[in-house]
Amino acid sequence: MSRRVRSSVALADLGPLAQLRAGKLARRLPQLLIGLWLYGFAMAMFIRSGLGLDPWDVFHSGLQRLLGLSFGTVVIAVGFAVLLLWIPLRQWPGLGTIANAVVIGLAADATLALIPQATDWRVSWTLLIGGLLLNGLAGGLYIGSQLGPGPRDGLMTGLARRTGWSLRLVRTGLELSVLAIGWLLGGAVGIGTVVYALAIGPLVQFFLPLVMVRLDEQPAERDTAAEPAQC
Repeated sequence: MSRRVRSSVALADLGPLAQLRAGKLARRLPQLLIGLWLYGFAMAMFIRSGLGLDPWDVFHSGLQRLLGLSFGTVVIAVGFAVLLLWIPLRQWPGLGTIANAVVIGLAADATLALIPQATDWRVSWTLLIGGLLLNGLAGGLYIGSQLGPGPRDGLMTGLARRTGWSLRLVRTGLELSVLAIGWLLGGAVGIGTVVYALAIGPLVQFFLPLVMVRLDEQPAERDTAAEPAQC
């Protein structure tokens, strides 16, 4: 899902096969899965805080109200739907992209089954702040594994590459669009939405250098259909 910061750390610009050939998979694969699971855990904490969600999750929660499905199921379905939009952008998903589309939704549903809805403002803010910090770490972990961007981040970077528009403009347009649609569908918008928008970029940028796997030996050849650098 995640989704979401241009860091000063140099990320490898590799296609799906080259990502796997770059080595250090014994560390990168567990880091990817742990990061994605923690990301879903953090999403559930935002939901249980009752203080609002990030733009994409406002959209997910709005669809959940409309369709009557579990939150995690909606996250997974939207992830694969977004991947279909990669086709005209001529992008290929990496292992991390597919894992992102599945694991986060499963983790969110599992965590929602464990954490009750907050009924006290102190618990609400603890869940929100704790979820925000965990989300920043999780984003750094899965991006730092260098196994492919999430479906939503790949859509953002792919559109920027194909249109020539700035990444900031594309991201803003996408997130405002899904936020508006989610709000119209009854998605959870609140102070947490604003806090997330202001804090998540700096948090991921803080954590990413600490957990990024540096690929010292790059494959000799890049894949023909390499995706743009993650953000």
